[in-house]
Amino acid sequence: MALQDQNLKCKDCGADFVWTASEQDFYAQKGFQNSPQRCPACRAAKKQQLRGSRQMYSATCADCGKQCEVPFAPRGDRPVYCNECYPKHKNS
Repeated sequence: MALQDQNLKCKDCGADFVWTASEQDFYAQKGFQNSPQRCPACRAAKKQQLRGSRQMYSATCADCGKQCEVPFAPRGDRPVYCNECYPKHKNS
């Protein structure tokens, strides 16, 4: 039987969200038997809440010079890139 997109309601915010067929397939591959109870935004917020807040450090992007925050203490011996510049350097 082919999976079909399902419309669900978030138990936290009450918003309607779509649980796609590909997401259902992913859940099945992982052995999850229940559908999600929270929309993607509330799932991310819940995950962040459980994980706790991270200490962020100020840095200057080595590419564009913009101030940014990173989740590690820059040591100075390696370049630090902002969110916009990092993808350009990720595979190099």
